[in-house]
Amino acid sequence: MSVKIPVLTIDGPSGSGKGTVSRAVARALGWHFLDSGAIYRSLAIAVMRNNISLDSESEIVRVAEDMDLSFTADDPPQVLLAGEDIAGEIGGETCGNTASRIAASGPVRKALLEKQREFRQFPGLVADGRDMGTVVFADAAHKVFLTASAEVRALRRLKQLKDKGLDVNLASLTREIEERDRRDRERAEAPLMVAEGALLVDSSDMDIQQVIGCVLNYVGQ
Repeated sequence: MSVKIPVLTIDGPSGSGKGTVSRAVARALGWHFLDSGAIYRSLAIAVMRNNISLDSESEIVRVAEDMDLSFTADDPPQVLLAGEDIAGEIGGETCGNTASRIAASGPVRKALLEKQREFRQFPGLVADGRDMGTVVFADAAHKVFLTASAEVRALRRLKQLKDKGLDVNLASLTREIEERDRRDRERAEAPLMVAEGALLVDSSDMDIQQVIGCVLNYVGQ
């Protein structure tokens, strides 16, 4: 039955704007929304709250399978773990380190793969990530790969950080983004790549509304 439920995957590198675009498109379509990047961090919080040892792989898998997790396409978005918004917690360093250790487990990754596929519900799903169109929803009818030059993404990040009062350097930000892109492309597990048949959208010279319009037009076709 799930094959009949439409899915739009929006993959792309860090800083491409896929989160903002995905949420806006989900709101416009009235579809469900999956922020795959928050899955591992949400599990990390669930594991920490249940005082589970990171060496207990079977227990972590159990928590992953039972985790009550949902996302809203609101602005700002919500990440709901058992009905509680944890969006403000998932960016923490402890959460990130725990998520990184959890992600190294094959059985945990398999459990979270199935968890992501559970988000495929009527009337449809917009899935944001890096391997949504190549691995998680490889059979999706609509696939988008959203990108922008490293320089443009660094400028966007620079503005975000300066708005927060942080002093940052554009050249170093650009190098960091290029290095992250390289790691994502070369990693053994689900590398970042354009899914076969995906619409490639380069947003370097586009504003956010143009990108959203482009994706909605593509889905409408």
